[in-house]
Amino acid sequence: MSYEQYLDEVTTLIVEKYGTADATAIKQVMDAQEAGFFVTHDDDERLRNLDQAHKDAATIGKPRKPGRTPKH
Repeated sequence: MSYEQYLDEVTTLIVEKYGTADATAIKQVMDAQEAGFFVTHDDDERLRNLDQAHKDAATIGKPRKPGRTPKH
């Protein structure tokens, strides 16, 4: 899948798995992208698959303590 499709998939999974509002999930993915979380995904299309999307959705979307930033 394309990089944009991959980000959409991760966003959708965050909404579905964690009951997050669409706007919140979009912001979480955008914030992670801005922090460089998806750099390797952009460079290596093999990382843009459904299994990886589930892992990334869990890393980015799973509720965490305030002030903690997801690490890849």
